Amino acid sequence: MSDDRLNRIRRTLMRVEDGILVLLLGTMILLAALQIVLRNLWDSGIPWGDPLLRTLVLWVAMVGVMVATRHREHIKIDLLSRYLPAWLEETVRRATDLFAALACGLFSWQCGRFVLFEWQDGNRFYGEVPAWLPEVILPLGFGVLAARFLIQALSRPQSGAEE
Repeated sequence: MSDDRLNRIRRTLMRVEDGILVLLLGTMILLAALQIVLRNLWDSGIPWGDPLLRTLVLWVAMVGVMVATRHREHIKIDLLSRYLPAWLEETVRRATDLFAALACGLFSWQCGRFVLFEWQDGNRFYGEVPAWLPEVILPLGFGVLAARFLIQALSRPQSGAEE
């Protein structure tokens, strides 16, 4: 596959990821505002609104960290890198990316097991909505993070930031 085609696919996936984040955040803001208005003006609310808002917070957090990681803007503890000689910085960055990939891969595996158990047990989230459905972001999100960290660990350093 050509570099141009790979870049086009990468840009499309980034747009999809950004679009999902915007959609989730917008839905969360609108639903929260609607709940406030309904409670304050009519002493009512959407019964499934609060559980959905809690789930949206989880989804926004996971998709947000996926977006931050692709730009290397995630939270990192880099005190050691400030004191390393320049020739060692790249090696340490690769090692920490590999460790993060391993940790996220393990989280993804365990979250996948958790979601499978929820499915097998038939637990419910709200009403007839199965509990595994809102939880599926956990293994997917950590899987994407593991893949990103692995790719970053194995790739050459970028001269500029990604789009």
